[in-house]
Amino acid sequence: MFDLDAYLERIGLNGRPSIAQVHRAHLTSIPFENLDPHQGLPVSLEVEDLERKLVTERRGGYCFEQNLLLKAALEALGAEVDMFLARMRLPKPGDTRASPFRPAKPSVVRPRSHLVLRVSENGASWHADVGFARGILEPIPFGPGPTQEQSGWSFRVVEDGSELVLQKLAGDEWVDVYGFLPQPVPLIDVETSNWWTSTHPRSLFVTGLIVGVRGNDGTGTLLCDWSELSLSEQTPAGTSVTPLQREAIPELLATRFSLPGFALAADGRLVLTNAG
Repeated sequence: MFDLDAYLERIGLNGRPSIAQVHRAHLTSIPFENLDPHQGLPVSLEVEDLERKLVTERRGGYCFEQNLLLKAALEALGAEVDMFLARMRLPKPGDTRASPFRPAKPSVVRPRSHLVLRVSENGASWHADVGFARGILEPIPFGPGPTQEQSGWSFRVVEDGSELVLQKLAGDEWVDVYGFLPQPVPLIDVETSNWWTSTHPRSLFVTGLIVGVRGNDGTGTLLCDWSELSLSEQTPAGTSVTPLQREAIPELLATRFSLPGFALAADGRLVLTNAG
């Protein structure tokens, strides 16, 4: 039985909040992080494990964990939720103009390693996604449609052949974030993608480090060790990037991302030493 009250307390809500309220509160309360795959630990998608990790232990998670927890909560509130697997649209390796969280035009075909939700309630269908550190803040209408403005950011969904593509306005240019077939997938497909993403030695979530939080105003803070270690702050007006020394990570996790208890191991990877 999903503990809705504990989940709502974790994200600062109570009662019977709307889908949009839950989505924004979840996104701004639970950090995005891949610290388990980074430590060599596979990720469980069992609902009780998600509740233990993200709610009780007040950790974060990456897209599969975040969106499956959201799915369980919205279903407990009476909504219907379908799952879709998306491909991130990433730039060519070595392209310094973009990163996994600042995408350029698609030039590398990635696996379907991102989870997206369709939430249906009272005859309306919504595109929901709390598993992307710099994505939508609140659900947007599902399918192609007009631009959606959210706290200074602009998003839209367009058709590209058989795929639906989420785009984000960067300056005066629309850039692709991810694309997906509008065909729901069963949980076994999600589990397979999650296994690859959290365990494969070439998965960027195994080889790299990504931790992100969103503010209530939509600002984003991202700690990333994808190609070089840095801390970035993103607002609609622009992005500032600060290079980091590895020794600074544990304190930043505790103070900026509400993730205490991590330390650097001898091999330079982060390990959880206590529950904070």
